[in-house]
Formats: sequence, C-alpha cells, structure tokens
Amino acid sequence: MNNNEFFEALALMEKERGIPSKDIAEKIAGAIVTSIKKDYNSKDIVFCDIDIETRTFQVYVRKNIVEVIEDEDTDILLEDALKIRKRGVKVGNTIDIKLDTKDFGRIAAQTAKHVIRQGIRDVERSQTLSEFQQRNQELVSAVVSKIDPKTGNAILEIGKSETILPKIEQVPGEILLSGEHIKVYIVDVGDTDKGPKVRISRTHPGLVKRLLEIEVPEIYDGTVEVKSVSREAGSRTKIAVWSKDENVDAVGACIGPKGARINKIVDELGGEKIDVVKYSDDPVEYISAALSPADVVSILVSEDGSKSCEAIVPDSQLSLAIGNKGQNARLAAKLTGWKIDIHPQSSYLGE
Repeated sequence: MNNNEFFEALALMEKERGIPSKDIAEKIAGAIVTSIKKDYNSKDIVFCDIDIETRTFQVYVRKNIVEVIEDEDTDILLEDALKIRKRGVKVGNTIDIKLDTKDFGRIAAQTAKHVIRQGIRDVERSQTLSEFQQRNQELVSAVVSKIDPKTGNAILEIGKSETILPKIEQVPGEILLSGEHIKVYIVDVGDTDKGPKVRISRTHPGLVKRLLEIEVPEIYDGTVEVKSVSREAGSRTKIAVWSKDENVDAVGACIGPKGARINKIVDELGGEKIDVVKYSDDPVEYISAALSPADVVSILVSEDGSKSCEAIVPDSQLSLAIGNKGQNARLAAKLTGWKIDIHPQSSYLGE
C-alpha cells in the first residue's frame, strides 16, 4: 500500500465509522512502534510519524553515534552514520534512520495488523463513551431496532451505537415496534471491560422533566424551575414548579394555552396523567398543592422535626386524596419528601 492508498483508507474509515483520521493514525503509529521495537529488544528507540495534513508516513530508529559500539540495538558507528547523512553527524549526537516498510517483516506486519484492529476498537469504544457521557442525564431520540421475544428487551439505535432498553425500564403497557422513533432518558454512563455501559429508561422521572424543558420556553430560559418530580410510569406523574418572576405563573406556563404544552408530553407518554403543582418553601402550602386534585382543609405539621404531617381533607375528598391503591398520597409524599397521613375531616372533628 502506497502513501496515497494508506491515507485514502484512513479517510474512508473516518467516513464509514465516524472516527477522526487523526485518532486512527495515532493508534496505527503506536501499533507499528510496538511491533518494530521487538526487533530492538523492546528498547524505546523506534518512532512513527503519520501526518494527515501532508500525507507523509515515516518510521525510523534513533541511534547514538559512537566510536565503539556497546549496544547493537542503540548504537551506530560514526563511519556508518556518515553513510546515511553528512551534516550534523558526530560522536555524541543521535541519528534517525528511516526504515523501509518492506523491512518490517511478515511477523511485524501481522502484529501491527492485530494491534491496529484492537486500536480501532479502542478508539470507537472511547468515542462512544465520550458521546454518551456528554449526553448523560439528557433526553435522546432513538430508533427501535428489534424486540427480544423472550425477555421483552428492546434493542435501540442511538446515533451510530446500539444499546438495550430493558423491559423493566419500559413504560408498563407500552408496545414498542421495530422502526419506531422514541425518546429515552440516559440515566447513567459507565466504562467496563466489555465497553461503555449505558443505562437508558422510559420510566425515569428525569424523562418527564426533560420533555417539559423542551415544551416550556420559560423552563429553558430559567424563568421557571422544576423543583421536584415523582412518577409511577404509565400511570401518573406529579411535577412541582416554581417561578423566580412573580409575574409568571409557573403552573400555567407548564400547562400552556388550553393545555397544549402538557398535552404534548401526555401524548409522548401514551396518556400518562400529569399533575403540575406550585412549589412553595412553606410545607403547608406545598403539601396541600401536592395532594391535588383533592382539596385540603388543613395540614398539621409534626413538631418533632421529622418531616411528617397529617393532612385533613373533606370526607368526600378522602378517596381522591389517597388515590387508587394509595397512588396520589404516595406520589405527593415522594414529591415533597414528607410523610403524609391523611384523615377525613369528620374523624378529626370527632377527636
């Protein structure tokens, strides 16, 4: 392979795999050095320069110019050095001896080929890890490649990478189809011996938060802040929001005109109900809002500092406040971080 063919191959690899030619060249240079050094008892005297801009490829050995050779690998006699170059050649200096790629030998070439292949895999792995780390805890678009009929796990394509959306991270009742475009939330990114490990989810509360940021400009520009999210995927989500501008209605901004903004998120989540409530530093106000759509008569905060309270609601609102199988109360507790005991008003008045 001549220089032009070599650099054209690098360019083609960059185009097909998306790996910068410079990164591939560095790996190849390292592989060649590792291979050739074996001929010099692994001494650190072999160098490889690959210049993408000038399309030059040079491998050379750097030797010490001496009068008497003490190490055949590292030393060269003055008279032999003068045969290679005339200028700047004297005892005590070094000389770079260019190697002909034909002299690398079959074994060296095979070794280099193996290391190059591994190097390319390492670059791809590093690049994939970097891309996902940059998008950690963000929302990304993915295409469903296929569904495992045994486990129910979905194989998704995210950019040029494939990753698994486990069944447990899929919204209950949601049916994913091959070729379908969906949004997923990158929960965590790690590096393992087998490559980048990416945890993605459709059930994580962060997914709803990021969807809201997309639909609500006031969140994007920082006027409205999402303070907390509690979610039971596929069923209901509660979101607490707050505005630093007293003239901006945080809840109204999130819901949008005639519910347009929140309805887009509901549609994306397959009809999942979303309650948007106003955050408050006052626990009484906050907990009362969190228990919506139920009305609250009063909140009795525990005096022992344990972040627990009793919520008194009208008798007719008791089942609404608790919710189906306790869901409304459970989500309100997760949202606020408070333990909430709900009592009907008649019971409280009787006591």
